[in-house]
Amino acid sequence: MIQSVLSTLIQVIVPLSIPVLAGALLGRFKNLDTKPLLTLYLYFLSPAIILDTLATAEISFDDVYKTLAFALLNLLLLWATAKLLGKILKLAPPEAAGLTLISTFTNSVNYGLPLVLLAFGQLGLDKASVYVIAQMVIVNTIGVYFAARSQFSVRSAVRSVFSLPSIYAAILALLLRAFGLHMPHEVVSGVSMVAGAYPPVVLAVLGAQMVKVQTVRTARNVQLAFWTGITVRLLLAPLIATLLLLLLDIDGTLYAVLLILASMPVAVNSVVLAERFGSSPSLVSRCILWTTLASFLLLPVLIAIVGNA
Repeated sequence: MIQSVLSTLIQVIVPLSIPVLAGALLGRFKNLDTKPLLTLYLYFLSPAIILDTLATAEISFDDVYKTLAFALLNLLLLWATAKLLGKILKLAPPEAAGLTLISTFTNSVNYGLPLVLLAFGQLGLDKASVYVIAQMVIVNTIGVYFAARSQFSVRSAVRSVFSLPSIYAAILALLLRAFGLHMPHEVVSGVSMVAGAYPPVVLAVLGAQMVKVQTVRTARNVQLAFWTGITVRLLLAPLIATLLLLLLDIDGTLYAVLLILASMPVAVNSVVLAERFGSSPSLVSRCILWTTLASFLLLPVLIAIVGNA
């Protein structure tokens, strides 16, 4: 077991840490502005990797059905867990909303996809693609609702989803598969080239964002919410995901991929929602930092476990 964990650390986490460290150094010493890179990631790199993956993904309808069922049920269970803990601990509304964001939204896109690709290869990336698309939709609809229920607008949430190019890339890929069509070879090569730039760029952005998150100080009155969020994300989330995967009779590579993606650290985008809607951004920021750092040790253990299962 120890040998498997060390092997995963060397083969998966070390390669991932290089662009993360580079981004952190650039953010710390060169004040790297991540906004242009986020635009590049959101409107160029993300649609390319989604189109490149979904158009040729080895994934069955049964996999799609089970992935969507898992994504929705896992979200509901984590939401219920966060809501129950918030009531038991008598958290103030901002901290309760922050705990919900911490518990339910993971960094499955800009950290999860490169990790899955390194750990499970192209087949793992194929299995992860549907989950990632589901997460993009969930964050831009239900995520907004969790962060600001009083300001939630169904129309604006739906508009935000369909402003994402990745959604149209996914639709195009599904239409191509449904009608047995293929893009010209030259287009496929170009899209694949762009998709290849996705992992290092988004990991560098993650590193730069972690440096910025570290500068946020947390007030004493959110300490309880902080430790609760850490416990949910690092301990309860993998346990809930495991039980749900067993109940849905999901196994093999899909089981491993969904468990890892559901156990990722807190999504960086959560702090954007927290800042916009006053959902204790200091709490969310601190949890992003510490769950990300802890993931470099915890995720290799999970990968080793599912690899030996």
